[in-house]
Amino acid sequence: MGNNIEKHTIIVEGMSCGHCKNAVEKAVGALPGAISAEVDLVAKTLIVEVDASKTTLDQIKEAVDEIGFTVV
Repeated sequence: MGNNIEKHTIIVEGMSCGHCKNAVEKAVGALPGAISAEVDLVAKTLIVEVDASKTTLDQIKEAVDEIGFTVV
């Protein structure tokens, strides 16, 4: 791939069910440069891998905020 791959673990408040998990994974996964997005409901985390030359951490946070969840 490239040297621009970054992995972030983000705390997300407001997720409580499978629908929430799917919504967050889908929203973040749709970003340009997104490689993977995996939510852990118990830990309230989103683990995302992105091509940093295409997607910034701020864009990831914005995508989560837009669907109604809060990045801590």
